Amino acid sequence: MDGMIRKYACLLPAAVFASVLLAGCTAMDPGASYVATLHRLSVQAEYPDGTGASVREGVEVTASELSTGNTYTASTDSSGRAVFTLSEGFYNVTLSDRQGDFIFNGSADLLPVLSDTDISLELFESRVSPVVIREVYCGGCTKYPEEGTYAVDKYIILHNNSAGTYFLDGLCFGVLDPYNAQASNVWVTADPETGATQYPDFLPIGETIWRFGGSGTDFPLGSGEDAVIAVCGAIDHRSRYPNSVNLNDSHYFVCYNPVYYPNTLYHPVPGDRILPSHYLEAVVKVGPANAYPMSQVSPAVVLFRAEGCEIGEYVSREGVIVQKPGSSVIRVVKIPTAWALDAVEVYDGSSSDNKKRFPPSIDAGYVYQSRSYLGHTLHRRLDEEASAAAGYDIYMDTNNSTADFYERDRQSLNDDPE
Repeated sequence: MDGMIRKYACLLPAAVFASVLLAGCTAMDPGASYVATLHRLSVQAEYPDGTGASVREGVEVTASELSTGNTYTASTDSSGRAVFTLSEGFYNVTLSDRQGDFIFNGSADLLPVLSDTDISLELFESRVSPVVIREVYCGGCTKYPEEGTYAVDKYIILHNNSAGTYFLDGLCFGVLDPYNAQASNVWVTADPETGATQYPDFLPIGETIWRFGGSGTDFPLGSGEDAVIAVCGAIDHRSRYPNSVNLNDSHYFVCYNPVYYPNTLYHPVPGDRILPSHYLEAVVKVGPANAYPMSQVSPAVVLFRAEGCEIGEYVSREGVIVQKPGSSVIRVVKIPTAWALDAVEVYDGSSSDNKKRFPPSIDAGYVYQSRSYLGHTLHRRLDEEASAAAGYDIYMDTNNSTADFYERDRQSLNDDPE
């Protein structure tokens, strides 16, 4: 593999990956002392033509080893090249570079570093979004002081990261198929010749698209302000289970449609403080569930806006809703990738078989959720320097969840005792 330049991403089947690891284990002499074999990995950033972006020094590149979870960083030199010295293994490599209002991301998945390796990492351009996903809480908590566990209190928090007012009217969100990161993914494939990861030119949204109502200026979000969406149960869960959260608040929004989702365990009648105008619209339902199935362990959540049309009109077009290959009951809505504003990819911390669903232009990385029922949440990192300069909270936004997010040990809505 010495001297060989490979394109930006490699994707090996899980069976091949496992067989390589097993072969490495059985070849070792149990009685011999183990000495790690080190190899050089050279990563060359390739910026897209015609964007005005420039190769620059000091851009951080991350390499995460799959079997151990160890993460290594290196910075680019003036030519855009970063060099690692790594032990033999398989790595996920990511690069994020923000230049003005644009972000350039690239990733190489399941990259084998079995000898000195050179790769060319293709970067994709995206624009900074004024509204970002600040927090995703999906893992649940314990029922303390009762016995058992609880996971029908999911929520998402949005944040206005910009200096101006942002209107939520017409904003949509959904989750990608497959719902879990370790599940088989029919949408993302590998190039048969190069092994490069190939993403479709659309986002396969599963089950439902949710939309904020309003006529354009009904739901303003000021600079540094948040909007809470109760994905399940806009009620006071905390009154019974102190490790949970209170989602009964007049400022909160809720995913509630008892016709589509009659399962009252997940979707009880919203609390007395929830305004009917804050019920999000279920634009279309394409799946068979009786409760909205946002993954408890590893959702891929995306915010988007329809461009050049109304979302209701768009989903009625021929070819927009398609059957999932290999399934007789699951369909998805094909949302143009260019409509995406922000996204977060969550990986299951209990699995070694997670696979990317978002292309690098939308989210080049991922954030791990270690396990369920801890009351933990996936939270965006605060950009303290930018916040101090602006006078309001600004959160990191590189379109790379590895850099932007972390696993927080308690829900932000449960910070203050009640």
